[in-house]
Amino acid sequence: MNKRDLLLEIGLEEMPARFVTESMNQLGQKVEAFLTEQKIAHGDIQVFSTPRRLAVIVKDVAEAQPDMEEEAKGPAKKIALSEDGEWSKAAIGFTRGQGMTVDDIYFKEIKGIEYAHVNKFVKGQPAKELLPELREVITSLHFGKNMRWADNDLRYIRPIKWIIALFGQDVIPFSITNVSTNNQTNGHRFLGEQVEITDASTYVQRLEEQHVIAEPEKRKAMIREQLITIEKDQSWVIPVDEALLEEVNNLVEFPTALYGSFNQEFLELPEEVLITSMKEHQRYFPVKDQDGTLLPYFVTVRNGDSRALDKVAHGNEKVLRARLADADFFYKEDQKTTIDTFLNKLTTIVYHEKIGTLAEKVARIRKAAVTLAELTGAESETKSKADRAAQICKFDLVTQMVYEFPELQGIMGEKYALQKGEDQEVARAINEHYQPRHAEDDTPATLTGALVSLADKLDTIVSCFAVGIIPTGSQDPYALRRQAAGIVHILADKKWNVSLEEVLEAVIAIVKEDQIGDKEAHTLLEELMVFFKMRVKYNLQEQEVRYDIIDAVLEGRIGVLPVLFEKAAVLMAHKEDADFKEAMEALSRVLNIAKKAEGTGDVDPGLFINDEEQALYEAVTRVQEAFETTELAEEKYQLLIGLQPVIESYFEHTMVMAQEANIKTNRLYQMKTLAHLITEFADFNAILVK
Repeated sequence: MNKRDLLLEIGLEEMPARFVTESMNQLGQKVEAFLTEQKIAHGDIQVFSTPRRLAVIVKDVAEAQPDMEEEAKGPAKKIALSEDGEWSKAAIGFTRGQGMTVDDIYFKEIKGIEYAHVNKFVKGQPAKELLPELREVITSLHFGKNMRWADNDLRYIRPIKWIIALFGQDVIPFSITNVSTNNQTNGHRFLGEQVEITDASTYVQRLEEQHVIAEPEKRKAMIREQLITIEKDQSWVIPVDEALLEEVNNLVEFPTALYGSFNQEFLELPEEVLITSMKEHQRYFPVKDQDGTLLPYFVTVRNGDSRALDKVAHGNEKVLRARLADADFFYKEDQKTTIDTFLNKLTTIVYHEKIGTLAEKVARIRKAAVTLAELTGAESETKSKADRAAQICKFDLVTQMVYEFPELQGIMGEKYALQKGEDQEVARAINEHYQPRHAEDDTPATLTGALVSLADKLDTIVSCFAVGIIPTGSQDPYALRRQAAGIVHILADKKWNVSLEEVLEAVIAIVKEDQIGDKEAHTLLEELMVFFKMRVKYNLQEQEVRYDIIDAVLEGRIGVLPVLFEKAAVLMAHKEDADFKEAMEALSRVLNIAKKAEGTGDVDPGLFINDEEQALYEAVTRVQEAFETTELAEEKYQLLIGLQPVIESYFEHTMVMAQEANIKTNRLYQMKTLAHLITEFADFNAILVK
């Protein structure tokens, strides 16, 4: 069968850089899925992107679908044939619908019932008749932000300016928003011109001739090489932030790196201010010397060639100078204001209309931090520092610097607090209380920072749940999932011997004191536990814990998180042990029988009839006592599986559901007591054993 290459390119107005890579990959995935669905054979798929285009090349696309033999199932034999052996209307209709006749019917048994079947030949359609449906592939792309233009109904990331759709050398005909497909593409906006693509194999080269590097990885490699060259020539160190490099790469079609400078006096500003001004606002790479000291230079990447670079550098210097002058002004103005003045401004800022002002939130954080310090057994000095850090943790939100540079929240709070004479750990906690800011971020290093971080995140989550702001699907405007994950990481990292339930109950009480929401405390706790169990589940999945073991440790209370994670680790470590299956079965048998107990009560040894009951009673008592003296999950696991022989002996000689009511009840109480001990560790019924 003959094959051709397929080229699809969507030409657009400049896309936001953060959407380019994902959109490129999405296009490739959707084209591949389309060809698979249409049963069109193909070879390798390559994807391309620049700020002005998304493209895909598919190698060796078949000219047509393969011819196929298909088996079609029809009505049951008793429906297809009448009692006198004539074909029914159902049978005739079935074959007509398949383009066949009743002469083609044969019967085939499925689960004891015979059904009419026919084999039909399906001629493969030519690819050129199916490929115009790529229009739906293009219009089905989804983006983080969309727009409409002119009088078109289509919502898309940016206006579509041209579309190339080539199958071999033939244009695949379709149109979108009055833009019809052809074989014309556009080069660099200023350095290139419109060119004709006669074949997919010439696409990359023809664009490169027009100053467009369509391969994003090649563009990125060019930028890296240019940065290295500047480093060597100037004896600098240019720290490459991968996220910034990705963004810059998606801002240019033909990259040329250059450098400029700024006034030495701006180095008096905090380094974070300078770097944020350069990276977040101007997309510049900062420059350091060999010792890691920031230098008054920057590196930027031009979307063009190397002509007149001095003028380009001068223009960038002018823009950065204005930005840094603003930062310098804000910095100096903030230093004239006291922390108390900033705190007073928090009373005028509404955090949420149903939750209150930022000042009210801070007051709750302060109460929560002190309560958490007590729950975790913190020393009085740590408790005092946590109280002060919580009190001032949000003051920098109303500084001019953070208003202009929101990315610096916490960072400027720490710097300003130190300047104004605050304790070093208190100041550091202002910065740390935002940690972890994302999945890869560290948890707070100091106990003070950890306590305030927990207090802030817990207050946000509990308050939002109290007023009905609960994440659903992709909707999570207050980033509650991320903050809950942060809470889980902090509790696990600090290894405090406090249960998640205790922590939540404490913060719920504080939130209820402020009369936020009208939910009952127990209802709020139930909703929060469901929410947090999902966060803990995701955490365990990241640790590659098997799903049934996750279910086992999460069946009841979450409890102390480090202990829960340790239990999961122990079960994962022993799941391949030779005696694992037998131990799980013995413990699970206890759990199953214990469910038949009505209520609970003390076990009366005087009602024991055989030695096995006494032996189990004594063994369980020993394990109960041992559980009280150890926190190690491994030791508790060994104690539980050590009960296997005595449990098996018990069941071999004892009928739990005895005829005598008092003996039956006593034995069920004994099962209930042991079951409580077992489920304190995990629900072994959830674990799958082979």
